[in-house]
Amino acid sequence: MFAELKDAVAQQAQTDTVISVAEIRAHFPALDRSHGGRPIAYFDGPGGTQVPRAVVESITDYLYYHNANTHWAYPTSNETDAIIEAARQTLADFLNAAPTEIAFGANMTTLTFHLSKALGRRLNAGDEIIVTELDHHANVAPWQALAHERGAVVRTVKMLPETGQLDWQDFTKLLNGRTKLVAVGAASNALGTITDVRRAIAAAHEVGALCFVDAVHYAPHQLMDVRSLDCDFLACSAYKFYGPHIGVLYGKQDLLESLDFPKLIPAPDTAPERMETGTQNHEGIVGAAAAVDFFASLAPGNTRRERLRATFAALHMRSADLTAQLWQGLSDIKGVKVYGPSPTDPRTPTVSFTIAGVSSTIVAQMLAARGLFLSHGDFYATTVVERLALGEEGLVRAGCACYTTMEEVESLLHVVGEIAGGV
Repeated sequence: MFAELKDAVAQQAQTDTVISVAEIRAHFPALDRSHGGRPIAYFDGPGGTQVPRAVVESITDYLYYHNANTHWAYPTSNETDAIIEAARQTLADFLNAAPTEIAFGANMTTLTFHLSKALGRRLNAGDEIIVTELDHHANVAPWQALAHERGAVVRTVKMLPETGQLDWQDFTKLLNGRTKLVAVGAASNALGTITDVRRAIAAAHEVGALCFVDAVHYAPHQLMDVRSLDCDFLACSAYKFYGPHIGVLYGKQDLLESLDFPKLIPAPDTAPERMETGTQNHEGIVGAAAAVDFFASLAPGNTRRERLRATFAALHMRSADLTAQLWQGLSDIKGVKVYGPSPTDPRTPTVSFTIAGVSSTIVAQMLAARGLFLSHGDFYATTVVERLALGEEGLVRAGCACYTTMEEVESLLHVVGEIAGGV
């Protein structure tokens, strides 16, 4: 108990040294923009965050001074090779992986479809794949397509509509000796629910199945540790954590080396390049690494991983306060219904809601007119919206990011109150 208290005190000391929200905001030129004479509050982070100046500058520097294709015998090509390898190391530090376990691609969806092709070559008719109702369909459709092609069966774990959490009883019922893959999201992009993926991974391994984790919505808010989780694959997207539009896939070394990925014969056959098709988005890779280094620059530490740990601990504490205020404030407004787990349960700072009698599209338009940018609809988490019986209009989604202030939350609550009151 004393050791745990000592660790908590040490962690708190670290979080106290993380730079302030005002200092963080100074890194984001987009925050200087106004709309209709009003400053903009970006609550659309779950669909894509704003980008700090250092990330854009790193992309510009690459394109201006190092732009080339790879593996050729001249300086800019050599520099590109070195830059990509350095980026793999940076993303490896982000996920606690090895650089040879980090592959890049257009986005998480494309990477997942590509991985599914390779995994499918190991499946037989009657094999089973488990997905969940909570997930973005990028972690559903690739496995459904695979099942169709290979004669496999997809089993879908139910969500609990009243809490927005996974039905673990249903999960246990569906898992069996025929299960070959469990595909689960670490966090719901629609409701903010954080799922106990460690539990899902351990259960999958007990029956000899592999586990794929969609960490796209989770990665901006909690520091991933693929070694501790022991997941077989994990995907995330840099544009959700202050980087450019590019996807990142982690895979265990032995799996990346042994899976039969669709590839061109002359292309590299070593991990991780063997799963990357064609010429990569080099500037996007540079930007993804710069986004991780931006996180790491916000707190002190002896290594990049230590700095990331301190940053995420501090940002988690700050976002918890924002989430509690947002959740309670929305819940107190007559005519507003809030969905997903409460702030006392594991969740991200993403809160979705509806206003009685006003469509989500109209709500988003009215908020935008006041300089409050929120997303609306189903966010490709179509099954979540269906299970909540919300129809095509879906939800209005407010996501807090590292640059979100309590004043912005209060402004959002004020305007939502006006809309709900018919003002």
